[in-house]
Amino acid sequence: MSITLSPDEERFKEAYIRSRGYWVEFNDGLLRHNPRWLRAHLAYADTIQEEGPLGERIRELIFVAVDASTTHLYTRGLEIHIRKALAANCSAADLIEVLLISAVQGLDSVVAGVAILAEEAGRDFEGDGEIATALLDRYASIFGDRPDWLSHVALLAPGYARALIDLAEIAEADAGLTPRERTLVRLALAASPTHLNREAMRTETRHALDAGASPAEILEVFQLVGLLGMHACVDGIPAVIAAAGKG
Repeated sequence: MSITLSPDEERFKEAYIRSRGYWVEFNDGLLRHNPRWLRAHLAYADTIQEEGPLGERIRELIFVAVDASTTHLYTRGLEIHIRKALAANCSAADLIEVLLISAVQGLDSVVAGVAILAEEAGRDFEGDGEIATALLDRYASIFGDRPDWLSHVALLAPGYARALIDLAEIAEADAGLTPRERTLVRLALAASPTHLNREAMRTETRHALDAGASPAEILEVFQLVGLLGMHACVDGIPAVIAAAGKG
């Protein structure tokens, strides 16, 4: 997409970059074709961070997580927010930990699938009850709960359940982020408009409250991930500009 901005548009772009530290290409198209909407959306996004209680560090960790998520995979945003996270005193280890939290988002497929399987099967699963109980006891000693989905998995696939708990235990033992940061990142992944896992949202909201997050902080997580809706414009607006130019 190639648009030559007017002097007024260039001044707006320069002010935007001074404020945010970056500019994305599709904003050229918005600035040309609907500048009022662009300015209103920027004010809307700014209000979230001006009014919200979260700090820059956790905001950037959240943006890194949701942009890296397998349900989004937005490379351009990921690169921007990695740079901003490093500038907000996040370390490389912090960012890798966030990516590893994002990497286990795929477990939601197992959690949701096993719940449906249990309902449709309409009966208790067969398996070694003693092994399943021991696995659940171990999980509870780490995380403090005994989820139904894991009880089903422990009966049907105890080796998988054991390996999963091993992975979770290592993640907890090696954690550099605070419990509050980790659960807010997990909440953001669950609440992202590209995922919207209501059950995981409920679980992580409870964990966030238990970790000391305030209702206002949790609300800001929802507001921040809601901004991902703007990514509809990332490829869409350049495509419109290119097609209209050919016409």
